[in-house]
Amino acid sequence: MDDNLRHQRDTSLAGLEALIRRGHQIRIVPAADVTRAWQQDCAAAINQLSGGSKAHWLARAYGDAFLVRSAGGGVVVEVDAMEIVDRILAVLAQGATSLALMDDVSASSGVAPRPRQFEFVHDAELRPVLEQTFANSRDALERGEFGLALILSCSVIEAVLTDALDHARSRAHDAPEGRIADLSFENRIAAAESAGLIRSGCARLPPVTRRYRDLTDADGELRAHAPVSEREARIAAQVLRVVMRDLDPGR
Repeated sequence: MDDNLRHQRDTSLAGLEALIRRGHQIRIVPAADVTRAWQQDCAAAINQLSGGSKAHWLARAYGDAFLVRSAGGGVVVEVDAMEIVDRILAVLAQGATSLALMDDVSASSGVAPRPRQFEFVHDAELRPVLEQTFANSRDALERGEFGLALILSCSVIEAVLTDALDHARSRAHDAPEGRIADLSFENRIAAAESAGLIRSGCARLPPVTRRYRDLTDADGELRAHAPVSEREARIAAQVLRVVMRDLDPGR
C-alpha cells in the first residue's frame, strides 16, 4: 500500500474509531439527542465508506442494525435503544477491521496492486471506496449478478458526478443555491452535461438505471419484481467507463 492510500485508510479508520469511542460513552451516559446526533454521524460515515450504495455490505449491515427479528422471523417494531447502539458499534467495528486489514491483504497477496482508477476524484477519502465498489461491480457482472452489478455501476457514476459537480460549484462565484446531493440521479447527469463536465454518453443508459435506487428494498436487497438483464448491466458498466474518461481526459 502506498503512502497516499495508507493516509486515506488511516483517516477513515481514525474516524470510525472516534465514532466507536462516542458510542461507548453513550452506553455509559445515554441521552436521546446525543444518540441521535451520533447515529447521523455514523450514517454519514457508512455512506461515505460504501460509496453511497445501499447494496454495499457495510451499508447493508448498518441498515440491519435497526432491525431486530423475533424467533419466528418477524420484525420487532419496539427495539431497545441501547441494543441499537450495540449493533451499530458492531458494524463500526467490522468496518474498522476491514480497513485495518488492507495492509495485510496487500502484503500477503504477492501480486501488484490494481492501478488506481479514481485519482481524478477530488475527495481523496472517497477514492478507495470507489475503487472497491468499481471492483465489486465488475466481479458481480462476472458472477452473473446483473442487478447488483448495475446498482454498483450506477452508484459509482452518481458518486463521481457529485464529486465533479461539487468541485465545479466551489469554483463558481454565481453557483445556484441548493445541494447537489438533493438532486436525483437523472438531474445530476443533466447538470454535469450542462456544466460541460461530461458529454452525452449517459444517453445510452437503459431506463432501469434512472431509478436504480428503487431496485433495492430497505435492507439493500434486490427486489424480486425488478429483474435486470445482462445487456442492461453491461451497458451501465460501459457508460461508467465513458464517464470516467470524460472526467479524466488524460486516462
